[in-house]
Amino acid sequence: MDVQEMMKKYEKLGKPGEQHKLLERLTGSWEAKVRNWPEPGITPMESLGASGKKMIMGGRFLQELFNGIMMGNKFNGLSITGYDNHLEKFETVWLDSTSTSLLVFQGTVSQDLKKITMDCSHADAVRGPMNWRSVTTFIDDNTHLFEMFSMKQNGKKEKNMEITYTRKK
Repeated sequence: MDVQEMMKKYEKLGKPGEQHKLLERLTGSWEAKVRNWPEPGITPMESLGASGKKMIMGGRFLQELFNGIMMGNKFNGLSITGYDNHLEKFETVWLDSTSTSLLVFQGTVSQDLKKITMDCSHADAVRGPMNWRSVTTFIDDNTHLFEMFSMKQNGKKEKNMEITYTRKK
């Protein structure tokens, strides 16, 4: 493959498309109602937060800055989410003020374009190897739900967190 042909391929794969427009629906300022289940079967801890989401890099990636309270302490998080045209997968990198680890998720969208489901494997410093699943559900233009599950080795999933995002007026 010559250089010009290679560059044309890269250019085509680098253009934002329909999946990026789906991410763009999440842009804006959001109020967040957070529910955490540190252990299965107990009453969830509830807190409030705020999130700002914007498209960056020419509409290729969605950046989220999250501020809230986690287990009684101030909490800040940053995510970058994109859609890789080559792999045909959504990808997210998450980092926050509680860890020095990066979580990297990868997944797909449902056929009706209402749910993005992504998985992550992570070497948790306390609990050891962990598998996570995140599900973002588009409820309407002003509401979306983010859920986080831990995936046990026996195949059972346990809900650890949910965040209901409501667009600020």
